Amino acid sequence: MTSEETITLPRREYEALVERNSQLEDRLAAIDADDGVRVPHEVALAIMEGKRPMLAYRNYRGVTLQDLSERTGLAISYLSEIERGRKPGSASALSRIAGALGTTIDVLVAE
Repeated sequence: MTSEETITLPRREYEALVERNSQLEDRLAAIDADDGVRVPHEVALAIMEGKRPMLAYRNYRGVTLQDLSERTGLAISYLSEIERGRKPGSASALSRIAGALGTTIDVLVAE
């Protein structure tokens, strides 16, 4: 074996690399296991602070009611009423909203 085929590291650097590799493997496993239902941390915090889920997701995604209206084909006034809890929203409307915001219906209607 030649010196070009080996590398020498101090033990602490080697152990740091091994630990970092383990953390990356854990992250990759979490990504692979994600079924699309995971709620982003920022959204979960907003919901726990009392924001309605649709508003929390809109803010997280940087989507205005106008944008959401264009993406879903639903009227801004209807979206606003759903978001404020004044109307429950039909299954079809909630499905379109969830798709546009990258989440699922059950997250949007969770209290």
